[in-house]
Amino acid sequence: MNYIKEYLDKISNGEIIAGKKVIKIYKRLYEESQKEDLPFYFDEAKGERPIQFIERFCKQSEGEIGKPIKLELFQKAYIQALFGFLNRDTKTRRFNETMFLVGRKNGKTTMLSAIALYMMIADGEGGAECYSVATKKDQASKAFKSACAMRSQSPEIRAVVNKRRTDMYMPSTFSSFEPLSSDSNTLDGLNAHLVIIDELHAIKDRNLYEVMKQSTSSRRQPLVVMITTAGTVRECIFDDIYAYANSVLDGTIKNDAFLPVLYELDKTSEWQNIKCWVKANPGLGTIKQYKYLTEQVQRAKDDFASKKGVLCKDFNVRTNTDEKWLDFDIVNNEETFDISELRGSYAIGGADLSSTTDLTCATVLVIKNKKKYILQQYFIPESRLEEKTKEDNVPYDKWKERGLLTTCSGARVNYTDVTNWFYKLHKDYDISALWVGYDPWGSQYWIEEMQGIGFEMVKVIQGAKTMSNPMKELEADLKEKNVIYNNNPILKWCLLNTSIEVDKNENIRPVKGRQSKQRIDGAVSLIDAYCVLFEKMNDYLSMQGEWNEKRKKKFF
Repeated sequence: MNYIKEYLDKISNGEIIAGKKVIKIYKRLYEESQKEDLPFYFDEAKGERPIQFIERFCKQSEGEIGKPIKLELFQKAYIQALFGFLNRDTKTRRFNETMFLVGRKNGKTTMLSAIALYMMIADGEGGAECYSVATKKDQASKAFKSACAMRSQSPEIRAVVNKRRTDMYMPSTFSSFEPLSSDSNTLDGLNAHLVIIDELHAIKDRNLYEVMKQSTSSRRQPLVVMITTAGTVRECIFDDIYAYANSVLDGTIKNDAFLPVLYELDKTSEWQNIKCWVKANPGLGTIKQYKYLTEQVQRAKDDFASKKGVLCKDFNVRTNTDEKWLDFDIVNNEETFDISELRGSYAIGGADLSSTTDLTCATVLVIKNKKKYILQQYFIPESRLEEKTKEDNVPYDKWKERGLLTTCSGARVNYTDVTNWFYKLHKDYDISALWVGYDPWGSQYWIEEMQGIGFEMVKVIQGAKTMSNPMKELEADLKEKNVIYNNNPILKWCLLNTSIEVDKNENIRPVKGRQSKQRIDGAVSLIDAYCVLFEKMNDYLSMQGEWNEKRKKKFF
């Protein structure tokens, strides 16, 4: 049985409601399962093996104690994907790390415990060391205690697995399952086959994750499983892994060994729509009761203090004043053009100078045939190229090779290089920026330099009142695929990193994501150009029209 296909089919025919990210990953998985030219392949039977183990040997440890576990379709699809994709050359598992984000009370711990028992008993690994880890020992022990209770309910598992004081042990294969916390004295020297992290958001020490991940390095087919709800603490390991999972999902980072399955609302406002609750709670109605969630939502409506916890824990809304702006499907546009096609055009410019040691972006926007064509150039100090490539985990070096990124000599961005880029477009291609939008903060000498060679500079106040309508216009253009940016990977990355802050009047402005390394400079530069366009649209179109008339007379 192909549970991935069954799950996707039920989503497609409307029988199951799912969020965009879940639909995206399962569409990708199904498409990959049908291809034969990839370095991995899908073995349906192999993926079904842990499902059969769990439903045959694992028993409920809570509620209806002793009753066989019956996995839900969303759990079967996930487990089959996790275990069913194999590397073509080695026949070992494709996925070695996964993030599974889901609302509370959707059977997380039960599924983790059952996976741990399978990995210890039936995964074919001798001396399999399986660990449940957390910052505190009591949190680490949740999955372990659940697994122990499952063992006590199953005669077959009891026959092969012993319960000792601090762990479970399988003598025939020398395999074990043990809970560990960050204050344990045994974190060094581990040789983990399985690492499970229940509630990743509670991990405050990134070193715990790094040590446990490194402990799997000598195993043939190890697995790090992170099953969690969202958290309220920002700039932590949860945010790092969540951002990475989204980048893998969006395709901005390619990692075929990482499986991101993110059950969350598509929009924060959906928490008040009962039809959308299942997007973050795939076990709603079977594992998690509607009555419970209805009561939680009503309490959140009545008591503002409760709202934050309900949004975070039941709907995986990372509670903050900002939220992600654009989805990959909106941003993605692979249409390209040659710069020569824009020769002789009037344009509108925008620039985000950022700091002198960080990423800077210059933008030119040209309207032609009712489309908006975007040219961009990025700038970074030469001395920081290698450091930033490693720090941000993005290929600045490759972007430089493609000519998308200019490195400025020394340790600072030379704003004259930005000026020269605008001037070069005018000189070499007759693409003339009539106005250039800029953030007035910290850019005085560059403004004077640009004005000195004839550019008209337009101040763009970086607030919601100024930026909201242009941003909404840009979003609409992106949705309609009217923004042609030559499939620039840096702009795509910046747009996907951009979050929005919403004021009381529903006005929006761009803000950086919850991680400092999530650059948004390209998006802000483009928004600045849109702000100028919003203000100067009639003048711009008038001048474009005059230029086109002159061109017709010249050639015809």
